[in-house]
Amino acid sequence: MTEHTQYTEDNIRSLDWKEHIRMRPGMYIGKLGDGSSQDDGIYILLKEVLDNSIDEFVMGAGKTIEISIQGNKVIVRDYGRGIPLGKVVDVVSKMNTGGKYDSRAFKKSVGLNGVGTKAVNALSTHFRVESTRDGKSASADFEQGELKAQDFLDETSRRKGTKVSFVPDESIFKNYKYRHEYVVKMLKNYVYLNPGLTIVFNGEKYYSENGLKDLLEETINDSDKIYPIVHLRGNDIEIALTHHKTQYSEEYHSFVNGQNTTQGGTHLAAFREAVVKTIREFYGKNYDASDVRKSIVSAISIKVMEPVFESQTKTKLGSTDMGGGLPTVRTYVNDFVKTQLDNFLHKNPQTAEALQRKILQAERERKELSGIRKLAKERAKKASLHNKKLRDCRVHLGDLKHNRRLETTLFITEGDSASGSITKSRDVNTQAVFSLRGKPLNSYGMSKKIVYENEEFNLLQAALNIEESMADLRYNNIVIATDADVDGMHIRLLLITFFLQFFPELIKEGHLYILQTPLFRVRNKKKTIYCYSEEERKNAIEELKPKPEITRFKGLGEISPDEFQYFIGEDIRLDPVMLDKDKSIEDLLSFYMGKNTQDRQEFIINNLKVELDIVEK
Repeated sequence: MTEHTQYTEDNIRSLDWKEHIRMRPGMYIGKLGDGSSQDDGIYILLKEVLDNSIDEFVMGAGKTIEISIQGNKVIVRDYGRGIPLGKVVDVVSKMNTGGKYDSRAFKKSVGLNGVGTKAVNALSTHFRVESTRDGKSASADFEQGELKAQDFLDETSRRKGTKVSFVPDESIFKNYKYRHEYVVKMLKNYVYLNPGLTIVFNGEKYYSENGLKDLLEETINDSDKIYPIVHLRGNDIEIALTHHKTQYSEEYHSFVNGQNTTQGGTHLAAFREAVVKTIREFYGKNYDASDVRKSIVSAISIKVMEPVFESQTKTKLGSTDMGGGLPTVRTYVNDFVKTQLDNFLHKNPQTAEALQRKILQAERERKELSGIRKLAKERAKKASLHNKKLRDCRVHLGDLKHNRRLETTLFITEGDSASGSITKSRDVNTQAVFSLRGKPLNSYGMSKKIVYENEEFNLLQAALNIEESMADLRYNNIVIATDADVDGMHIRLLLITFFLQFFPELIKEGHLYILQTPLFRVRNKKKTIYCYSEEERKNAIEELKPKPEITRFKGLGEISPDEFQYFIGEDIRLDPVMLDKDKSIEDLLSFYMGKNTQDRQEFIINNLKVELDIVEK
């Protein structure tokens, strides 16, 4: 008879607050990551501290927030009311302690209900909080959530407010670094949502006067707008919208109580519906919803009492009510858009005409595409039954309840050997592989028709599930994994062209990456080090001397599946593909992929970096 394990009181252990956070960090801050993605944990840590300072500004206390990131150390200083001095330790280290539980003080706050700074504290090797109010000051120092020192000053000349500094724990966030672009994007969103607030980051000032209008001005180049931005504000709602000349898809920036709800939710669904309804009624035509919304670039922000989100990191609003005796979110958004947008179109006939021309153009294009779309869908249906190009994973971005959804990754590879290596060494739960056959088509200047006519593009679009909208995207990270040689670079450029031409928001929203692969392997009998640069190679040789074995990798196909697991596992290195806001997508594409060979040749000659093969003597 098999012996059963005893189940007694000894089996049940209660974790203290910091142990629980350190053991299950994903529950509190989403995925960990190394900073190459904008939703990596190190940015959530900054955001959680910052949200408390923003709440102070919203309450009318303190108009400036100062942030400094030097290496791995983050400092956030506000000039709000300061944490009550007797509670400085409790607020950052005791669960269920915080001002947010008292709805009177924080009617429409954004912070994590008092969990935020505690999570930051538990996940930092060093965490310090200082609070100053009424000419007195209190501070506390922690290491991995453990209180190490406290101080209380009866008299100080410091200005009131709170200062928090922390260093994320390297044993949890491996090989991480803060990327300036991602921090700036987050801070800009904060100032757009809080006109009048100044954020100073490493000496640079960020400020907005016109809220979401400024956000769209930043997002869309003047030459790409079909009509000037429509900007409408109400008590608890603000919207801004225009249509893009060449972009095919819909683009939305949505916020609730200052929180960027990247997955949308009830407010965004209501907004998309309200825009269509209002426009149909204004023109007295039953336009197809997809024609009205095609190429829209817009932003919506609402304030809700005690919002309910569908995940701990608050990326999707689940609330159906506005709270405080107001109607449902859907009714509130619908009524606002119906009244305000309708009034605006009546007062601005030029905008109304430009918008109608855009809708009619979208209708023509859709009708031209409908036949070929039908054919392509049938082809894709057959292909998906035996889609040899896609080796899928089990978890997808849309699985909102799954704690690994943000890790979901699609690798786009070239050739059988590379895709074979990745397929054999990938994590089947979160990593999928799509293999290309040779070089993809140069899609520059082509219409959407080509996406359906070209089998490879059609299958890639189907794999990503983005034909109708970005809301159904199946993978959080799309990683181009090609060789670092001339052919690999060309394939990379052709794929980026495809995404820029037809799905630019994939890039704008930070989903597209290039996989970094090691150039060298340096090893001796005891240790192997993979090196991504000449400097790393020199350091490895120094570490493993006297005579390590050095291998130079030429392509992904050369790397064995056993080794591949080290480059696509927790030590994966990704380079995000980012857009320069000063260049329109059209300008970028025509420069790199158009017929201006002379300009491009000069650019390449002036910017050429020669990487020589290093031969070991």
